[in-house]
Amino acid sequence: MEKNIILVSHCMLNIFSKVENFGEEEGREDARKKIIKTIIDNEIGIIQLPCPELIMYGSKRWGHVKDQFDTPYFRNTCKKELETYILQIEEYINNGYNIIGILGIDGSPSCGINLTCRGNWKGEIGSNPNLKDTINTISYTKEMGVMMEELKKLIKEKNIDIDMFGFTTENAEEICKYIENKIVCKK
Repeated sequence: MEKNIILVSHCMLNIFSKVENFGEEEGREDARKKIIKTIIDNEIGIIQLPCPELIMYGSKRWGHVKDQFDTPYFRNTCKKELETYILQIEEYINNGYNIIGILGIDGSPSCGINLTCRGNWKGEIGSNPNLKDTINTISYTKEMGVMMEELKKLIKEKNIDIDMFGFTTENAEEICKYIENKIVCKK
């Protein structure tokens, strides 16, 4: 039996760590479950990455954008949280395990791989006279979230090559096939 491991963003396994969504995207939960089922059915070990947003802001937080998290303190907190994960990755690699990849959450300001959300989001929500204009500044950009940028730096410093890919409702099938192909390639 191959010894395969995948690292996943915290909310792939713990949906309660996410910002409360009052209008969940249709099909998202089924897509997430399909990926988790593929991982479990193929007996792949799972390393659940930390959620820096939950750690720093708790479960009652509002949604944020990357611009709010792109601070030295938030980056340093992510880096500190990730250090033990880097040690785990090294240990597994040194003992013949196949690290399939790192699965992020596209759109997340922390865990996005191909997309993150940005915007001019600041100040007191309740007293913002231009709240609608502020909300309209939010957009998705083709870049990583803050924690994934820090994780990428850490694995690069260690000369570790691990694929990183981001989950969206639309690419769940593609991710499942990718995971299955990474296993087949190693056998």
